[in-house]
Amino acid sequence: MGDLGMTEATAIPVFNQVGRDIDCSKASQPAPARGPFLADTTKPQRRFVGAIDQGTTSTRFIIFDNKGTLVASYQTELRRLHKYPGWHEQDPREIVSSVESCIAQAKKTFVNLGHSVSDIQALGITNQRETTVVWDWETGEPLHSAIAWPDTRTTSLVRELKAKEGADQLQEKCGLPLSTYPSSVKLAWLLRNSKEVKEAYDAGRLAFGTVDTWLLYNLNGGKKKNVFVTDITNASRTMFANLHTLQYDDWLLKFFDLDKSKLKLPKIVPSSDASAFGSLADGPLQGIRITSCLGDQSASLVGHGALTPGRAKNTYGTGCFLLYNVGETPVISKHGLLATVAFQLSADQKPVYALEGSVAVAGSGVSFLMNNLDFFRDSRKVDEEAATVPDNGGCIFVTAFSGLFAPYWVDDAKGTIFGITHHTQKGHITRATLEAVCFQTKAILEAMERDSGQKLSDLAVDGGLSNSDICMQSQANIIRIPVERPPMSEVTALGAAIAAGLAVGVWRDLDELEGMNKSNRTVFEAQITEAESARMYRQWSKAVKMSQGWLETEEINAI
Repeated sequence: MGDLGMTEATAIPVFNQVGRDIDCSKASQPAPARGPFLADTTKPQRRFVGAIDQGTTSTRFIIFDNKGTLVASYQTELRRLHKYPGWHEQDPREIVSSVESCIAQAKKTFVNLGHSVSDIQALGITNQRETTVVWDWETGEPLHSAIAWPDTRTTSLVRELKAKEGADQLQEKCGLPLSTYPSSVKLAWLLRNSKEVKEAYDAGRLAFGTVDTWLLYNLNGGKKKNVFVTDITNASRTMFANLHTLQYDDWLLKFFDLDKSKLKLPKIVPSSDASAFGSLADGPLQGIRITSCLGDQSASLVGHGALTPGRAKNTYGTGCFLLYNVGETPVISKHGLLATVAFQLSADQKPVYALEGSVAVAGSGVSFLMNNLDFFRDSRKVDEEAATVPDNGGCIFVTAFSGLFAPYWVDDAKGTIFGITHHTQKGHITRATLEAVCFQTKAILEAMERDSGQKLSDLAVDGGLSNSDICMQSQANIIRIPVERPPMSEVTALGAAIAAGLAVGVWRDLDELEGMNKSNRTVFEAQITEAESARMYRQWSKAVKMSQGWLETEEINAI
């Protein structure tokens, strides 16, 4: 079994993270000696960049040196609020305080290693996307809990909006299909269902932002400075920004019945900028500039070095997110994928776009086995349980806990296990849970090939679930291309650090990044025949069709 990146002191499930959580110790120490990224504190003249990595279930702060070496880190868990089935909320104040706590603790480790705070050149931010925060512009106080990206309370509203005139034009303008996923429908729901939010909107006091905007606003001192910005990667997940102009689109806002004179929207800026994001107003790193901001999946793409067209990465966290770099011209998918901005690394550079496929359930499927079915008490044991059997024993698990995301976009599917017999054991269901992520990744890759006309030669991976050797071997078997796992798994935070460092000259250009975190990768190659792989995928496709239609229309409308 592979190293799942956990310490013995941890109590947080390794796979219950968005996109990349591996070392979940609340007293995280510098990375252990596992290869070329071992911290070397003997070399002088090292320059450092910090990265705030704010995810759905945890927050961390990591300090890297100019070689991409992880030097110090700290992580803390976040509460998730589930008032009703399908609801996923967070406390906006806790999001901010968790960042401040992680910065303070990582700084202590950094100084204890003999480094000086003055050697930290800049900070970057990477964050969970689509999660929606609203606050009162006059007081700076949040008006509602943050509605997180997996929340499905808007299911009936989405069905209503799909029937609205102009709905078929949305994806061409903003790259996203109507679903419960983007921020737009979350804000529309709040305006319909929260008295406080509606009153602030009517009075012209309603500030809207994704998590990056909320963090930047608060870390800069809140109402005192009113730093109110977002980067283009996060803005492209709202459905309010035009994918071609990179600015808010009046037609899109009107579609969602929003009046720009009543709603305060953050300024859209490039992902890497020396001054747009301000600086820390207080705390142990007071005065240090924030010089980058990227949505987490975009940061992962940068961290993998997938900076040229044709490169792709897949992040296995709470959900699973596959991004494929398509270059400087957006590609609007015809096969169920999202078009998004991958990054814009300075105002002088053109934005780079990506095709994206999102799987709703990845590591959260492992959490389901652990927390709901009591298969094991520690998510690190998933490979151990899966290894008790040689294969899935004929079990197929369609993990449609929130419907199915890309490329299916089916909201009436439910989680369904097929093929159970008297011989079915926990190990079979565990393998089927891991394989569900891999089958959906194959479906996304096929859609990307049809949209782009190109076939990937390999797939770079990261995230908590990527530490499962059985899952990654299954992935290679199913997609039949090499799966490459880097030695240092904090790829998302590294991407934010790279973007921040580029803005202040820690790295002069992209050529200096060549080879960073690339050596000593673990490569998984297919170990089954093409015919066996095709047979398994046919079974999966059949199961997907059979999982649909479980909800009647009135049941969906009641969600």
